[in-house]
Order: sequence, then C-alpha cells, then structure tokens
Amino acid sequence: MCQFICRIATGLIFTLLALPAFPHDLRPIFIDITEETESIVTLRWKVPGSVERDSLPEIILNGNCTKEGTTEILRYPGDYQSRQTYQCPGGVLGQEVEMIFPVPNPSLTTIIRVSERHGGIHSGMLGPGEYTWPIPEQLNRTAVIKNYTVLGIEHILRGWDHLLFIVCLVLIARSFRRILITVTGFTIAHSITLAASSLDLVVLPIAPVEAMIALSIVFVAMEIAKDQKKTNLTYRYPAIVATSFGFLHGFGFASVLRQIGLPQTELPIALLFFNVGVEVGQIIFVAFLLGLGTTAVLVREKYNLPVPTPELLQTQRAIAYGIGTLASFWMIERTISFWV
Repeated sequence: MCQFICRIATGLIFTLLALPAFPHDLRPIFIDITEETESIVTLRWKVPGSVERDSLPEIILNGNCTKEGTTEILRYPGDYQSRQTYQCPGGVLGQEVEMIFPVPNPSLTTIIRVSERHGGIHSGMLGPGEYTWPIPEQLNRTAVIKNYTVLGIEHILRGWDHLLFIVCLVLIARSFRRILITVTGFTIAHSITLAASSLDLVVLPIAPVEAMIALSIVFVAMEIAKDQKKTNLTYRYPAIVATSFGFLHGFGFASVLRQIGLPQTELPIALLFFNVGVEVGQIIFVAFLLGLGTTAVLVREKYNLPVPTPELLQTQRAIAYGIGTLASFWMIERTISFWV
C-alpha cells in the first residue's frame, strides 16, 4: 500500500509548494471581547495577513452597545489587529456580535471569546457564511462541546505542518498495523502536553515550539530520504519517534487554546472535546490516505498492473525532499520571527 500512498503524498507536496509557504494562512479570524467594568467593554480582533486590507471586515457590537472613538487597524507580521471601546450598559451578555465584509468572506472561520468581568468565558464559532453571533447570557454545555470539537478538527486539518508530519509517519510505518501503533503513540503524547499546557501546568514560548515542530518534520523527512533500505531506528521503531515528537506537537495544539481560552465553568469538557476534535481530524486525514491507497491497490489488482519498485523508491525520496524543503523554510521563517 505504501507505493500508492507515496503517489498521493507527492500530489499533496506539489500542491503545498504551489501555495504561499505559510502553514497557518488559513487561520481563523479571532474576536476577543472583554468586560472591563459594568458598562465598559473592549473589543479586539485579529484577521490573518493573507486577507487583503480592502477586504477586511468591520466588526461591531449591536444591541445596547455604543462605540466610542474611531477604529484604528494596525498591520503586524502575519495579521491585522484592531481595538475598540464600547459602552454597554448592563454588560455585554445578551448583546450581538456582527461582521460586515465589503466582499464575500474568503472562506475563513471566526472564533469569538467573551470574557466576563467576574471571570466567566464564553466561546463561539462562526462558519464562513455566518456573520452574527448572539452572546449567550448563560454558558451552554452543548455549544461548548460542539464549538471545541469543531475547533479541534479545523485546527488539525488546516495545520499543514502537522499533516505533513503525519504523512511522514505513514510513509515510515508502511503497514496498517504499524501505522495504527505509530499514530496512537503520537496521539497519546500530544494529548498529554496539550492538557498540561492548556491548564498552565507546563508553559513554553510558542515561537520556539513552532520552530521545533518544523524541525521535527525536517528530521523525519531526512530519515525517509537517506535510508532507502529502511534499517535505521526510525523505520524499525516508528512509534518511539512519533511519541517523542508528539509531546512537542501537543504544545503547538495548545497554543490555539491558550489564545481562545477555556470556559472556567466547563474547562474539562472544553479541553476534552478540543482534543477529541484534533483526534477526529487526524483520523479523517489518515483514513483519507489509506482509503486512496486501498483504492489504488484494488485498481492495480483488477488490471494486473506491475509495481515499479525502482520508481517507487525515487518517488518516496522526492516526497521526502519536498517535505524537508518546505519544513526547512518554515523552520527558518519561525526562527527569524524570534527577533522580529
């Protein structure tokens, strides 16, 4: 099956190389609403830098809220940011967040966090076709489960760096049984550090973590490229490698939760279902690769097509070089960001 997964992965790599080399260009719009006092509310938002400036949305609070002053939009490396003060007599709960796009939404999800002055946190999520969100007066457990599960799925499926690492794991593990063990080790490891970091038990600066994640991809890509006989430690014990780097990737997953925040009254549920969402997204991606590989095997058997072993080795090496090149770019870019 590995030979057909190689071909699928090749297409994925060339698609990625044709895109701008930013693994998080499909990051969501992030809206942060904070109650400062009983009537003063601060609205902040971030929009990914991939959006053109003249396509930026206007984000406002409706209902009892009145805007004070003018809105200034600032350009930072990687995103646009803005801050606006509102007068909301009686507080922000029960009001409405509205987004007004001058052009159609460029397929971006919106994540909303509302922080009450007494410490409560409400989280919401809008799909690309949704533009208003009523701020709930009470925390809805069902909404928490849904929002954090979807957030976890979207994060893994939009995180090209994490997906490329999984592609490398599949290529190294090769058989279904070894893939299952390897991915399970990766899952357990990143679940541990995701929880530890989200609960502030272990906190690492995100910029070095992101650079190290890119370096982990470079490492596994090098292992694929340099050992075509598959005799090194990575090929012999892929679960150990996956588990070791899984701890690192967990800190990357946790960075999203640290930005959004966890509702204090439903903290265990939000954390659990974000992790569930990450695992569901991971399973979807692995199943996609294996499903296409299985289909290709059936087609080969039906038409009695040969398996070109030399070409397979060349394809696998080309995939490794493609992944390694892209990950090296990310690693350099993220390292440079330390000083930007």
